[in-house]
Amino acid sequence: MLCPIIVRPSSTYFILSQFPFNKCSIVQMARSAVDEVSDTGAFVRSASTFRQFISRDPNSQFPAEPGRYHLYVSYACPWASRCLSYLNIKGLQKAISFSSVKPIWERTKESDEHKGWVFPDSKTEVPGAEPDLLNGAKSIRELYEIASTNYTGKFTVPVLWDKKLKTIVNNESAEIIRMFNTEFNDIAENPSLDLYPTDLRTKIDETNEWIYSGINNGVYKCGFAKMQEPYNEAVQQLYEALDKCESILSKQRYICGNSVTEADIRLFVTLIRFDEVYAVHFKCNKKLLREYPNLFNYTKDIFQIPGMSSTVNMEHIKLHYYGSHPSINPFGIVPAGPDIDYSSPHDRDRFSA
Repeated sequence: MLCPIIVRPSSTYFILSQFPFNKCSIVQMARSAVDEVSDTGAFVRSASTFRQFISRDPNSQFPAEPGRYHLYVSYACPWASRCLSYLNIKGLQKAISFSSVKPIWERTKESDEHKGWVFPDSKTEVPGAEPDLLNGAKSIRELYEIASTNYTGKFTVPVLWDKKLKTIVNNESAEIIRMFNTEFNDIAENPSLDLYPTDLRTKIDETNEWIYSGINNGVYKCGFAKMQEPYNEAVQQLYEALDKCESILSKQRYICGNSVTEADIRLFVTLIRFDEVYAVHFKCNKKLLREYPNLFNYTKDIFQIPGMSSTVNMEHIKLHYYGSHPSINPFGIVPAGPDIDYSSPHDRDRFSA
């Protein structure tokens, strides 16, 4: 049975999100990921709410016009980072601007205790983060409230913003990367790169599903679990999925064959954070990424794709996770290592590409 989450939209840019009935009570009140825990102590991620699409059709509500859209990200967030990866490798930097928030959550309003993504006051306050020059917002929360005065959900990144209509087009990374893959090809610098080719779509979708459940979201299910049983279940699923990836990558260069696809970008953003953050902070320490020879070299291979390395800001990543979850790391101490060099040589070119 599905239970609808009721929202009170002030514009046409909302849809109703649906969740399994026994999870409804916990997601309605969630304002950040750490709140999304069920009565059984398990982490349950709620769905995104702004789900409009940019189209290459010039007559659409959101046409793919150069200079019209802005991508708000956090370098720390894997979901936002995969959108930034697409922006770079598709060559959309001149068509779509972007900026990053500060890595550590702070209070977003004086009137309540909510902590979330905030902008710096200047470009020099936190290297890599920028003030919001488009709307003068102090936080991502303010952007959501500009788009809808009655918004009651989470204030997440990525945010794909329409400068012309001054609203959020979409905040679901899985859909944003699909738009970046196809809808801007007339103005992209690398239009021939298709990360979701027709002949591999079924395989990519199937791969995305088990990687998301076991790995992308799996590390969060481990880290945000508040009881032993859901943690045990999540960590077992995580390592079963990692073992499956290791086996696949022993036979081919990329996760869906011998060409880079969407599934590789989606997997990479979790793997690049694994030993630095998830192994310690989220208790995913049964086996390190460096102990998987194929996965580790694969991660270096993806990192070295032109445009990818600039999307990885390890300082932001570590500051965010270790500094924004006081229920997990109350003193905000950031571990010193392991300082992995992902630009070092890999062995993946033993497979044809």
